[in-house]
Amino acid sequence: MKLFALSDLHVGYAENRWAIERVTPRPDDWLILAGDLGETEQHLLYVLDTLGPRFKRLVWAPGNHELYTMPGERGGPRGQDRYERLVDLCRSRGAITPEDPYVVWEGEGGPHALAPMFLLYDYSFRPADVPERDAVAWAVESGVLSRDEELLDPAPYESRPAWCRARLAQTEARLAAIGELPTVLINHFPLREELVRLRHIPRFSIWCGTRRTHDWHTRFRARVVVSGHLHIPRTDWIDGVRFEEVSLGYPRQRPRDRTADGCLREILPGPAGAPLPRA
Repeated sequence: MKLFALSDLHVGYAENRWAIERVTPRPDDWLILAGDLGETEQHLLYVLDTLGPRFKRLVWAPGNHELYTMPGERGGPRGQDRYERLVDLCRSRGAITPEDPYVVWEGEGGPHALAPMFLLYDYSFRPADVPERDAVAWAVESGVLSRDEELLDPAPYESRPAWCRARLAQTEARLAAIGELPTVLINHFPLREELVRLRHIPRFSIWCGTRRTHDWHTRFRARVVVSGHLHIPRTDWIDGVRFEEVSLGYPRQRPRDRTADGCLREILPGPAGAPLPRA
């Protein structure tokens, strides 16, 4: 039994739906879905109903796109209410969410506590001389503006950074209560700023995470940290911990012959010949 991960499926694109429908069944394995599956409830259910029967268990962490209030949904739930609605939909399909008790992975490479998280961002991935209040204007100076500023409603919180701070406090307490078991930390946004390498849009970094998680991989005994969001799949090693960016991404961002199967990343037991975990 192996643990795989994939994120940023963006199934609003027909090409991505075509790719997802051709994922090879792995009925003995688990799959992490690390956010940005789509922008609507229908997109989320499509992914759960397509991939759920092909894997033994799904583990979900939301991205920013799942939380969007699209123009045709103005009367629907938003902010925290929307997030809770998505949690309910995932639970209805048997998927593990950030609101569920952390489960212990007993398959190959285990045991590890699997910790799906929902942390958001607080604009702290910015230069030290740029105040938080000026972060968005600083990004806009370079021609960059995230759709989150229009579509991601933080209600009932006053701002997305305020929502992020609340999520950080809740999640930090839960992780601290795990005990000594090693972990797999799962979040849509990267946990460390140096992982955000956006050569063409560097100032998009403010919508990519929070500095408050920089030491979580060591504090909470991570064996692997799983994230998406950047659409730049890669493996990094920091302090002996493997960081996996597991995006499928938009169709234009990958070779035409690169399948969703080819984008699946093995999280546990992990690649052969990898460095040994920290003592």
